[in-house]
Amino acid sequence: MDTADRTRLYRINATNELTEHFTYARLARMEKNPGNRAALARLAEQERTHYEFWKKLLAETDPEEATHIRPHRMTVWAMATARTVLGVTFITKFLEIHETDAVTRYEAIRADIPAGHQAHFAEIIEDEKAHEHTFISELKETRVDYLGFIVLGLADAIVEITGVHAGFLGVTGDTLIAGVAGVIVGFAAAISMGSAAYLQAKEDPKKSPFVSAFATGFSYFSSVILLALPYFLIRAMIPAFAISTSVGIVLIAGFTFYGAVVFDRGFWREFAEAAGLMLVTAAATFIWGNIIGKIFKVQPTNF
Repeated sequence: MDTADRTRLYRINATNELTEHFTYARLARMEKNPGNRAALARLAEQERTHYEFWKKLLAETDPEEATHIRPHRMTVWAMATARTVLGVTFITKFLEIHETDAVTRYEAIRADIPAGHQAHFAEIIEDEKAHEHTFISELKETRVDYLGFIVLGLADAIVEITGVHAGFLGVTGDTLIAGVAGVIVGFAAAISMGSAAYLQAKEDPKKSPFVSAFATGFSYFSSVILLALPYFLIRAMIPAFAISTSVGIVLIAGFTFYGAVVFDRGFWREFAEAAGLMLVTAAATFIWGNIIGKIFKVQPTNF
């Protein structure tokens, strides 16, 4: 590796570490929980020391360049903004995915680090492998405690309401009827799911039954509204169903990705299972709706 390559490598790594330092420091300032704030502050300090390491190496190859390192301000702003919606646990674990990639990159260039810096570089790799994960595991967040109830509401709503809409393909061509049916069924199901969550949470002293019921019911009915909306906006049944189903798949991808990041699970298998279940349910209820339509001689129109 020549001097120009080393300079570019050191600059990129220094910029990345400085960006992560500013990101964690910003998250720490936003955090109200003292324990979370302390963990994030330790992460910020650790990233600062990593930045100083790369800056020192850069100064040895290009002293002028070392004085112009700046963080990616947009990344810092984006992570801080996303934290208000997605939570600090998701954001820090999402950043940790990048750290895992960094370990791979660092291992690949270990031989190119000057001999006098090898010991410090080995410590940085160990930090990336273990210490940061330890700090992140200390984070406590209420929304994560109730994530299971939220996902339960979302997943059930997507499968059940998509099934309701698919069933109506066989008995009516009126999108308004299909949309209203989905909302009515969804409202009743949201109450039922919330009640079930309430009873389930009563058995767990660490969970609030009211919060559990609200999280489940609210997430369920929110999904119902999103899935039903195309039927109120589009007057053709097939396009409305296609768009509603696409919304369901996007929702599945969203909550599956969120859970995969927060709980360190694989994404693709869980996404394929959830999306497959939704589509199989839609196909089955479509067939059933056609059978019911023929039995009662209901002829769908305006597809």
